[in-house]
Amino acid sequence: MGDFIKRNEIWVFLALGPIVSALFVYARVQGLFPRFVYTNGRFCILLLFLIILVQYTRGIQGVMDIFKPMLNWKVHPKWYLFSLMFAFVVGGITLFLKGLYTTGDYSLFLKTNFGVLTFRGIVALFVWAFLGEVVWVSYCIRELSKRVKPFYASQIVGFVWTLWWIPVVIHGEGVLPGIPILSLGIFMLGIAGMCTIVYGHSKSGICVLLLQFALNITLNALSISPSTGGIPTFTAFSIIYFLTMLGFMYFMNPIKKFKLYNLPKKPSIIETRAEPGSR
Repeated sequence: MGDFIKRNEIWVFLALGPIVSALFVYARVQGLFPRFVYTNGRFCILLLFLIILVQYTRGIQGVMDIFKPMLNWKVHPKWYLFSLMFAFVVGGITLFLKGLYTTGDYSLFLKTNFGVLTFRGIVALFVWAFLGEVVWVSYCIRELSKRVKPFYASQIVGFVWTLWWIPVVIHGEGVLPGIPILSLGIFMLGIAGMCTIVYGHSKSGICVLLLQFALNITLNALSISPSTGGIPTFTAFSIIYFLTMLGFMYFMNPIKKFKLYNLPKKPSIIETRAEPGSR
């Protein structure tokens, strides 16, 4: 069993991650812990499970490797700007099209409500984005891209990410209310794809963190969530986000970037010339 887990570490995590989430949500439904523990713990319990698994399969060095992308900050400023602006731009396009289609009010995308974001709320969104980046991108997408093409890796992770969210959405606590499961699935596939593109080109977990943090802010500040813009608006945003991801994936496919990143280190000249027992 131990050898099986070590050989299939990533698949074990993807299979058990949503189950861990479902059990945690069920424990909250049964009132086993307060709201505060649930709101933050649903992310922490997943990271804890990942750390325990990787510690078992690869030791402390493997655990440290999960967080390595968060140390890479020396990237071109365009990736920081892109990560911060992408969700706002897609959200703005969604609201512009909504205004064009419904009321003729083209200025819908200018109507923001950043006032709903408290300092505590912003910190929570940042922490959730950080935990999500470490688990789903720094680990899952990076590891899975060693086995399959980055696009397929992103969509597999996006599907499992959706499964992880479903119990949370059904329970309806600590999440945007009224999210349809199908729209959620499209949305998560788009998110996983964009995270793969940004990480593949920047190799920076910080850029992915900013991408996710900006997305969380966008969902709250613009009228695109089911509770503020309605379910059709959120669904449209999800579809546009996904289609935009496909466009970027086509023109900026990170497959070569991942291949270069995953190549084993070439032996030095001395190592290639040395022969066994030459000493």
